[in-house]
Amino acid sequence: MKLNSPMNSAKPSNKQTVFAVSSLVALAALTAACTPMAPTTPAGKDAGGTKEDAKTPGKTTEIKILVDYTIAQPPGTDNPVWKEFEKRTNTKLTVQWVPGADYGDRVNVALAAGDIPDLIKIPNITTPLFRQMVKQGAFWDLTPYVKDYKNLMALDPTIWNNTKIDGKSYAVPAGRPLNGGGFASIRKDWLDKLGLKMPTNMDELYTAMKAFKDNAPDGKKDTVGYTMRSADFLEEVFTGTVGKWKAVDGKLVNMILEPEMREALTYKRKLFQEGLIPQDFPVLKETQYWELAAGGRAGVTAETPEALFRYTMDQWKRDPKVEWTPMLSLAPKAGGKPYVPQNTGFNGVLAIPKTVPEDKMRSILKFIDYGSGGEGLDLTLYGIKGVHYNEVDGLKVSTDKAVSDSVGTATWGKMFSTPVLDLWQYAAGMPKEIYQRNVKIAEEKAKISIPDPAIGLVSETELKMGADYTKKIADMKTQVTIGKQTLEDWDKFVAQLKSDANYQKIIEEMNAEYKKRQAQK
Repeated sequence: MKLNSPMNSAKPSNKQTVFAVSSLVALAALTAACTPMAPTTPAGKDAGGTKEDAKTPGKTTEIKILVDYTIAQPPGTDNPVWKEFEKRTNTKLTVQWVPGADYGDRVNVALAAGDIPDLIKIPNITTPLFRQMVKQGAFWDLTPYVKDYKNLMALDPTIWNNTKIDGKSYAVPAGRPLNGGGFASIRKDWLDKLGLKMPTNMDELYTAMKAFKDNAPDGKKDTVGYTMRSADFLEEVFTGTVGKWKAVDGKLVNMILEPEMREALTYKRKLFQEGLIPQDFPVLKETQYWELAAGGRAGVTAETPEALFRYTMDQWKRDPKVEWTPMLSLAPKAGGKPYVPQNTGFNGVLAIPKTVPEDKMRSILKFIDYGSGGEGLDLTLYGIKGVHYNEVDGLKVSTDKAVSDSVGTATWGKMFSTPVLDLWQYAAGMPKEIYQRNVKIAEEKAKISIPDPAIGLVSETELKMGADYTKKIADMKTQVTIGKQTLEDWDKFVAQLKSDANYQKIIEEMNAEYKKRQAQK
């Protein structure tokens, strides 16, 4: 899959999507000193039509929406982008914004009470209560309808498949890029200073992390190798899959029970014993991972490229030579298969209850479609031209008004699909050459990325008992890593899971669902 860069593409195709400043609002406090900038979005008729196309003659459609947000304050009804959406789509919006941290609970309350608005963002297609209500006929089967909406149909078929239930689309994916997201990143300036090459496997990564700690490239003796941000990647490189399921010979194998997981724990245990990861990593908060990376106390972290640049920008204030670089991939050992994860392709799904009449359901789909492509996607990501951004030398340069009016994926982007291919490759203030480097790395990742084969699949037994198993497994991994339990204890734990009838039933049910989905393709 090729990532189109408006910066170096003289003639974008009609299918080319926009480039988004995904962190523009959510991280405004960190970028206030810099002018946000993004490549110009091609927005021809093929990408999303015109304002006239978007307007619906006749009666205004009133839409009640429940959706999350991830900034300090969501937009209010006097928000100019809000008004512009209503004007362009002939709608009257009533939006209940819920903080992201509380959103899952709020959705479950709404579903349980039957208090469902016209459009509801569901955190994940596997949300148990949502799936139960789908089977009861509480939500529209959108499969026959979505084909009429060109921006929605422009979504990669993989994303649609990842969000289907029994082969049907009961929701519209809140689309995101499949590739180029979060993975391991490293202080390349430290590698250069120590005469080390970019690691390509876990042994080389260990060598680099040990050198970072022992030789303290920043001159301080408080350095660790890895922050332990998104530490799952350490295991996934060894298991060769996203999450715990791996497709092998047409079946799903639970990698928790396989020798590769033991190898991963052996590796993590070694990192802990040698002080190459924080000794208090089990209790670290999100902000503390940031402090380790931005404070020069760690040489490896795991982030999206746009978030990675925010570390860089913060550190440039103290040392302009700092260079964080996204790693392309890692193999478990020399000569092994390189691993980099493919993303799910969505950030929740957008569902419409059957209490909404068919004609209104179609109007809601038209509303979602408008905000998911062309000028509607421009409005979603950047706001109003001349108010929230100006075009300078082919780039969208944001104004201070964009921040104060809560423009971006942290708000409006939550209720639309924004699968622009270089969404995660840019951050406010990023130099052109870093952006182009990120895009090139993302292009290479797309050639080898490995998906989670179990996305969207559920086991009824896991819905009932999975949370308990997940906690026990996570606790055991942590105890083995920090030395409170031995690797032999892990072997006994795995043996217990292999003989646990309910855990084996989860594996059987997941395989039945996987086989069913394969037959539907």
